[in-house]
Amino acid sequence: MDEKNYTGAVPENTDGSVVNAASKKDLSTIEEARNLYQVARERLLDVNNWDKSGSAGEFALMDRAGNPLQQNAEEGLLIRIDIPGPGTKAADGFDWVRIEKVKNFESEDVQSLAIRVRPVAAPTSDEEAPAHFYSEKSTSTFTITREFQTVTAGIYDRNLEENVEAENLIDKVRNAVTGFFGKEIFSKIQWQSFAEGLIR
Repeated sequence: MDEKNYTGAVPENTDGSVVNAASKKDLSTIEEARNLYQVARERLLDVNNWDKSGSAGEFALMDRAGNPLQQNAEEGLLIRIDIPGPGTKAADGFDWVRIEKVKNFESEDVQSLAIRVRPVAAPTSDEEAPAHFYSEKSTSTFTITREFQTVTAGIYDRNLEENVEAENLIDKVRNAVTGFFGKEIFSKIQWQSFAEGLIR
């Protein structure tokens, strides 16, 4: 399925791996497609409830200091991730990303929302290395797009590299193992399930 990058939020892949996951639904009318787009858009912005849309992990929206927030996603906010399996020691078992882009595109026939995130250090830790199994070069971009009567949910991982910057050995081993399997299992399988759930 073609990449939906109307917003320009999906970066080019220059190093590392690429993972794409997408699901689309063809509706009978433009009005039905517009309605589904709005519902899916709200689901994507509601980070705290991503698990209800098929995500395998638990995602929590946080401010820059790591305090929980009950609001929609915004640029600069953090997402704390609790994925199945061992977490980072430095970040008390969690992975962290920052929302670096929230972009919209609107035309007569196309509507699109994109949220791009990037691994960062945990706000609760003194370590400067990203608290994530991927390096800070890696990004994930989540999109909802309506083209005429078709609505597509897409997740595009770019520049995926295992995080080897962790300061302690336990996290280095964990990141290497989780990063490798993450590209094959977490990213591909769980993002596909999430994409399908966003437009169910």
